[in-house]
Amino acid sequence: MSPEALSSLFALCIGFAFAGALASGYQAFAQRPAGFGLLQEGVVPQRFAAVPFLVFAAPFIIMRNTVRGVKIERRRFEFVMMATVIAGFWSMMSGTFFLMTLRAAGVLA
Repeated sequence: MSPEALSSLFALCIGFAFAGALASGYQAFAQRPAGFGLLQEGVVPQRFAAVPFLVFAAPFIIMRNTVRGVKIERRRFEFVMMATVIAGFWSMMSGTFFLMTLRAAGVLA
């Protein structure tokens, strides 16, 4: 496996782990699952605060909603595959940003 592919895989895994940690932390704190509806509730400062949270928690939310949709609504394979690819790409990008931030802070070499 090439170093670039390994780096991308690591970023993908870190992105999903970070998204899951954020969404689970929100659920433990707010006693309800996180969702994209956060952008439509509360006063304007709360909506702006939800944007950075959702940017990093979105892969987990997308996959959770997709899995629930498969079980409840019997969604088609094509929709599930498209949602998985979108969540994976989003996770890789947020994981890359997270790793770059750790490197800039001197935590990673």
